[in-house]
Amino acid sequence: MKKKSTIVSISERTGFSVSTVSRVLNGKAELARISKSTVEAIQEEAKRCNYRPSLLAKGLRTSKTDTIGLVIPSMENLYFANLASTIIRDARAYGYTTVTVDTMEDEHNERNGIESLLARNVDGIIVTPCGQDPEWLENINRNIAPVVLIDRYFNATELSYVCTDNYQGGYEATRYLLNNGHENILCIQGTPYSMPVRERVRGYIDALRDKGLDARARIVGDSFSIQNGYLETKLALNSPSRPTAIFALSNTILLGAIKAIKESELVMPDDISAVTFDNNTFLDFIDPPITRMSQPVNEIGTLAVKLLLQSINEKQSMGTHMQLQPQLIVCDSVANILLKAEQTA
Repeated sequence: MKKKSTIVSISERTGFSVSTVSRVLNGKAELARISKSTVEAIQEEAKRCNYRPSLLAKGLRTSKTDTIGLVIPSMENLYFANLASTIIRDARAYGYTTVTVDTMEDEHNERNGIESLLARNVDGIIVTPCGQDPEWLENINRNIAPVVLIDRYFNATELSYVCTDNYQGGYEATRYLLNNGHENILCIQGTPYSMPVRERVRGYIDALRDKGLDARARIVGDSFSIQNGYLETKLALNSPSRPTAIFALSNTILLGAIKAIKESELVMPDDISAVTFDNNTFLDFIDPPITRMSQPVNEIGTLAVKLLLQSINEKQSMGTHMQLQPQLIVCDSVANILLKAEQTA
């Protein structure tokens, strides 16, 4: 097995002292007034032997490893995949490497993943929590490493978070369907206890209530999965009171709903309308393109990285709470029932 090169071995091969080699490889040659020829010789040898610094050793010396942890519930969900991509890109721009953990929406996996990140001495952690108790994360934030929440948050928490105003998104999406004459709207939710779902459902119910239709609220589903969207849509389309519109609380749920609609030989939006929460380019290539409530994914990821690095550098939690506004993108998946009634009258 090839022996790993170290500062000591580079020192032995070049003839320069360990301290000189260390200063050069840590970017402190100019400060130490080391000659250009010496710097070039050491760098050339480091390159030749493919030298890589030990993050653990650096962490022991400086208390920093220039790595952050990212904990998300599902890389299969395009929303979280896009969010992770933004965070990894922005962290890299600041010189940080991101170690990602997929919890698969499991609280036990989340705890194990975070413990693994802490064992690697990450400088901070960005988390989409899948549990309901903030105490453990708050303890980490206070005593070990700063923690910033994204997409989901806890009420009355000291933890910084950045997320979408999910209540407003749920309200506006439902109001759009109501304004197009839909009164029998099926809401297919994701994980019921997650903060985004609770807030989106609350917005959905309040929009119905403002029209005096809250008694007609229909909320089903239990996960952010394609299967959940498929099964709940299948049941609804075969019920005595078939909905005229579906409000899917994620793109994954929507995909399952579309499969069920096609199997039932129904056509959107003529036979049934649909609106989804989340945005992705593929929604423009579905026939018809889907009306959706878009979340500011890039802004959420960028702000989360900035908040975390600020906490790392200042060695204290910012305690910043941010909810960003979603945007309704209107496409062709919603029929105007009121207009159709006028045309047939």
